[in-house]
Amino acid sequence: MDAQVKFLRQSQTYTERKLWQQVRRKQIGGLRFRRQYRIGRSVVDFVCLSTRLIVEIDGPSHEVRVGQDESRTAWLAGHGFRVIRFSNEQVLHDFDSVVETIAAELNNAGR
Repeated sequence: MDAQVKFLRQSQTYTERKLWQQVRRKQIGGLRFRRQYRIGRSVVDFVCLSTRLIVEIDGPSHEVRVGQDESRTAWLAGHGFRVIRFSNEQVLHDFDSVVETIAAELNNAGR
């Protein structure tokens, strides 16, 4: 594991930890997620490799990085990944809907 990935895993935000508790151990659709996973030059928050679904949680810093996020998402899409994004507020205040959306996206992957 590279140093950046190790650092990101050790310094996960509260919302990242909360969602990780829900997606780990194949709790959604029986599918495995990885956290803080390197794809190319990027490290994504969560990814289900078998369905090529990436889940990103955006905190306040993403408000000023919109262009970066868009180009990163385009690069990932060009490599066959689908990216869905949730804000910290969504994870904190509408957690059930976040989990339902992830489950629906996994089902849409044609499993």
